[in-house]
Amino acid sequence: MTQDVLLSLGREALLLMVLASLPPIGASLAVGFVMSLFQATTQIQESTLSVVPKLCAAVLALVLAGPWIAGQLTRFTHQLLMAIAEVAI
Repeated sequence: MTQDVLLSLGREALLLMVLASLPPIGASLAVGFVMSLFQATTQIQESTLSVVPKLCAAVLALVLAGPWIAGQLTRFTHQLLMAIAEVAI
């Protein structure tokens, strides 16, 4: 296994990590922004008012994007195992 292959696998792993974490983080960010606007306009300063909706949004995003994330992780794992198998030969 050459250095180029290792760098390619590392770059793809980092990109996959960012793409897999994007749905829950993006949903939490959007809901957090809406809730902070709501809190600022109503002057309600309850901490659980912002945490619980963000948590629910993150879980919902993981449920909706879960099959796609699992498919990407499976594809990458298969590619990684094939690269390891080539080294053993």
